[in-house]
Amino acid sequence: MRKNSENTTQRKPGRPGLRIRLLVGLHYLKHAYNVSDEKVVEGYLENPYWQYVCGNEYFEHDFPCDPTSLVKWRKRIGSDGVDKFLEETIFLGQREGQIKDPEFRRVNVDTTVQEKAITFPTDAKLYHRMRQVLVKEASKENIQLRQSYKRKSKLAFIKQGRYFHAKQSKRANKETKRLKTYLGSVKRDIERKVENPNERLKSLLEISERILTQSKNSKNKIYSIHAPEVECISKGKSHKRYEFGCKVSLVTTSKSNWIVGVQALHDNPYDGHTLKDAINQMEKIVGLRPKEVYVDLGYKGKDHHPEDVQVHLSNKSRKKITRWERMWMNRRSAIEPVISHLKQDHNMIRNFLKGKEGDRINAILSAAGFNFSKLIRAFFCYFENLISSSFLFSI
Repeated sequence: MRKNSENTTQRKPGRPGLRIRLLVGLHYLKHAYNVSDEKVVEGYLENPYWQYVCGNEYFEHDFPCDPTSLVKWRKRIGSDGVDKFLEETIFLGQREGQIKDPEFRRVNVDTTVQEKAITFPTDAKLYHRMRQVLVKEASKENIQLRQSYKRKSKLAFIKQGRYFHAKQSKRANKETKRLKTYLGSVKRDIERKVENPNERLKSLLEISERILTQSKNSKNKIYSIHAPEVECISKGKSHKRYEFGCKVSLVTTSKSNWIVGVQALHDNPYDGHTLKDAINQMEKIVGLRPKEVYVDLGYKGKDHHPEDVQVHLSNKSRKKITRWERMWMNRRSAIEPVISHLKQDHNMIRNFLKGKEGDRINAILSAAGFNFSKLIRAFFCYFENLISSSFLFSI
């Protein structure tokens, strides 16, 4: 991992970079204990065990780095470099005897949604926020707008929320239309006064055009101005009708639930279309290809299944199968609590990293944090058994 990270570092005059062992250790700890960049740096200062994981021989009394150093390093290595985090946890589990090669023969595959850190999108909210962003950018570029609608838009936005809460839909829709008019007026005013906008302003004008023209049945809608890549995904959950983010494909071993593959998928693909890529990624990380894959009904369609892998659907008739095969089919649902732990305990429930690349990085680091937690528990169980056995021997 150190060699791959050093290849992405440009050696220039100036302050030398931070130790790779330190940065890698901080990222493992961050996602293993579900903390932010700031909290993991603070925890490093307090916890000698964390300092040992990061390669220290002596206890330090100063912060190891600024939290923004973690952000810049993630951007530098990208999702291809982060793949090594997951690969190293699998390699370490094999080296310590926690994962055996026959365990990779059978795997479970499923998809979930990694939600983005955005507010719930509504038309009124998008119109109001988009107008604010355009006015702010115009002010930076010294563009004199005919009217900014700063106070009028704010009042209309407040009224729209009140009318909607009171179930007065006609009045609420009237205020929404007024907000749309304000946005269109500001957008056209900027386009008239700027012939060649810079890249940032041009991107904002394109987003505002999409927001103004999109309708209920439009494809590829804009749900967030700062994260235009966000998609609306409906998984059929009774408690959460829609989720806003991207789909994530997950591969775990059927026996011990080690994560051996994870991918952030954009454009909301059909689950069955993602199976080949998920298995290919597992082969790239582990070096072995599974023989049997257990999936749910979302993976219907033999045309999309790999030819060299036997795919078992969860609704398959169980009358003509052996008791041994039935046991492994029942293990398919073991991937569901893994997804829950990834979200609740390892930072996948709400992704704060920017862009599609941020989606990929956060998904992989969450999976690496999950495996790292399993390795920590295995180490402490071994240490506890070692102490108890030595105590009994002394008695």
